[in-house]
Amino acid sequence: MSQETLGDRIRNLRIKLGVSQAQLAFPELSDSYISLIESDKRVPAPSVIELLARKLNCSATYLVSGVSEDIVDELRVTLEYAEIALQNGAAAEARDRFAEVLAHSDALALPDMLKQARWGHALALEAGGALEEAITALREISSGASLEYDRDHWTRAHVALSRCLRERGDTSAGVQVAEEALRRLAIAGGEFTDAAVHLGATLLGCCIERGDLVRAGQLADDLISRAERIGTVQARIAAYWEAAYVAEMRGEYERGVAQAERALSLLGEDEDARNLSRLKLAYASLLLRARPSEAQRAREVLVQARAGIEGSAAGEVDTAWCLTELARAETMLGRPAEAIELAGQALALLGEEPRRSSAWALTVLGEAHVRLGRRGEALGFLTKAATCLEEMESTRDAAQAWFDLAELLGETGEEGQRRDAYRRALACVGL
Repeated sequence: MSQETLGDRIRNLRIKLGVSQAQLAFPELSDSYISLIESDKRVPAPSVIELLARKLNCSATYLVSGVSEDIVDELRVTLEYAEIALQNGAAAEARDRFAEVLAHSDALALPDMLKQARWGHALALEAGGALEEAITALREISSGASLEYDRDHWTRAHVALSRCLRERGDTSAGVQVAEEALRRLAIAGGEFTDAAVHLGATLLGCCIERGDLVRAGQLADDLISRAERIGTVQARIAAYWEAAYVAEMRGEYERGVAQAERALSLLGEDEDARNLSRLKLAYASLLLRARPSEAQRAREVLVQARAGIEGSAAGEVDTAWCLTELARAETMLGRPAEAIELAGQALALLGEEPRRSSAWALTVLGEAHVRLGRRGEALGFLTKAATCLEEMESTRDAAQAWFDLAELLGETGEEGQRRDAYRRALACVGL
């Protein structure tokens, strides 16, 4: 990268064109102002830089950064390719292309591109399942983002950080990040934006994981109220989506289905493929619980969701979730062998790192083995699932898993282990 200053570049280009300061200035500026800019005693406004770039036959980016237009174009193409790869679900390819931009020697001179590359790289890490690396990157992004000058980016960074912490199983840290971000947004004042609704939805999800369903219900009602006032489609979708999740966790399945259907009605088929697929996935999950008799219909929705997820920017977690719910549907339809295959695929995607998604897949594996009469294998999977959920502070889900395990132990005559499982279930809910 050139060590020239902005003033140096303007002077050198002016001399190369063979024009005087007065000629460059006329008619919009004064020659004395051009002199001050060239001597770096004045920093011109963006509009002036655009004006001078047109007169000097170069780009405003070159004047500000000193990076040649060929390099800027090359980096822009790489970024566009990375964005397309991320949207198409090619997380590894997107990660490599974003990293290529970040490693370029001229990247520091192009702050807008650097910001875009850092953000995309963090999302690609998350989509590829590299949660620890994603969390590290998102902490750096969120600490460097400006609430004052770019509120939406600042909020999105905190949403992503809280979401990754929650998925890793550190629910308390996810709550802390979301609560602190909402507190700072409230202090800053101003309109409650779409991004702020998503932040509230993220906090709501963490509350559900911790088993705080009373607060989750209050947050859901508040989100819907705020989203309706904002009036944007994305804000309303996020609010109804999370309200459906709260209803599911509270056992109000029919209400959850209604909320999910309302969200689906707002999200057209031409909208973002990942969001549409994830919403279909959430809807099918609710159908399986609210209306077991409609398991075949839920399976059909899940098949559609899977196709959309695999062709979008969705990561391994979303794919594993879809496979797990498909496995649940197959179990309910009397096909436990197919369920075991699908749940196994989900676990293979998620790897060895403990996650909520892994616990769900283990639970479905346990249920499928019960259907096949393999109680020993079922006990192993359900015990591992319950332990995993308890360690990740998913208190309500952990309590349910220990309760289900206790019921299964009762059928096998293991009374001592059954009592222990009941005690673990009660302990998870503070009893």
